[in-house]
Amino acid sequence: MDKQRVFFVIDMKSFFASVECAERGLDAMTTKLVVADESRTEKTICLAVSPALKALGIRNRCRLFEIPKDLDFLIAPPRMKKYIEYAAEIYGIYLQYIDKNDIHTYSIDECFLDVTDYLKLYGLRAKEFAQKLMGEIDAKLHIPSTAGIGTNMYLAKIALDITAKHAKDRIGWLDEEKFVRTLWKHQPITDFWGISTGIATRLAKFGIFDMEGIAKADEDLLYDEFGVNAELLIDHARGKESCLMSDIKNYKAKGHSISSSQILPRDYNFKDAKLVMDEMVQTGCYEMFRQGYVTDHIHLFVGYGDEKKGGAKDMRRMNVVTNLFSIIGKVADEMFDKFVDKSRPIRRVGYAFDLLPEACEQYDMFVDPEQIEKEKRLVWSILDLQDKYGKNSVLKAADFEKNATIIQRNNTIGGHSSGET
Repeated sequence: MDKQRVFFVIDMKSFFASVECAERGLDAMTTKLVVADESRTEKTICLAVSPALKALGIRNRCRLFEIPKDLDFLIAPPRMKKYIEYAAEIYGIYLQYIDKNDIHTYSIDECFLDVTDYLKLYGLRAKEFAQKLMGEIDAKLHIPSTAGIGTNMYLAKIALDITAKHAKDRIGWLDEEKFVRTLWKHQPITDFWGISTGIATRLAKFGIFDMEGIAKADEDLLYDEFGVNAELLIDHARGKESCLMSDIKNYKAKGHSISSSQILPRDYNFKDAKLVMDEMVQTGCYEMFRQGYVTDHIHLFVGYGDEKKGGAKDMRRMNVVTNLFSIIGKVADEMFDKFVDKSRPIRRVGYAFDLLPEACEQYDMFVDPEQIEKEKRLVWSILDLQDKYGKNSVLKAADFEKNATIIQRNNTIGGHSSGET
């Protein structure tokens, strides 16, 4: 019989805010602090809210103006590079005790750990080992954390998301029996990992509002509604999950894409939004060069900023397979002219490219091979200069126009300030 496995999910509490507190020598659990770029006006989203502010009812990802003016709190501008450095330090602490093949980084501040084979090695119970790791993170980096312990990865995640927040030591644990006994009637059902508002709405049609309802529902009804995804719902309703760390490590996605989007600093007219889209598409082409990919599918979308809100999108399949901006940029311009409403203000723009291996590169008879090679040499030269001197070392004249955003975005990570000038 296989031994019962033990998984941890360890999550840093209000990670960005905790890092800013640590950098200032402040206690993240008692300091009122938000991470937000107030230069973007009071409508900017707070990337993190410290636990002390959360305790006062300030929700995470709120907008700056939503925080009561009578509250005395600190505002820290985002420093994404600094947060990445802290995340690397935390990962390094895990590596002192656990092999990398037993660690899965779920997000910048959250990791899954398969600790099954380490409990006996260190002579510790599961909760003791979790406390040891959390204690080292706190002692070395002054970042508070929360942990979920489970007999499978799903239960560990649920223990983190639902159970740990009610525990004084910030550690929750679940096995299948405890899950059924304590959480079957828990509501709202959207608190459970993997159940979105859309899934909850579809379940509500059948009078299902909790995990017990899923577990006791007619399985044929669930399969008719959700298809093969019903199997996962049914398993999770009973606290079952067969996925192991080795499955995650060996997983290879069937398809690949790269994408990027940005919320503009204010409403842009059609011409200025198109300029920004051109910048983004060129950046995407450069990224394909770096990674050794090409594309034949382009997806573009915009979000409007007027009272009607909403947006528009378009997809185009090209008759060539390439990563050259001279070709992709023209197609993107044609698409933008066609599907975007020129009379409406634009507040968001984005693109996606479906990726293929570079070996799939293909052109039609109207493309000059010598011109292709010339452009490739130019791009590689640009990328070499950017690698040595920074992304803003080589720019087009259009990048200096008033409403261009590329210079600013080159100093961001994930769309947020890197903390460097």
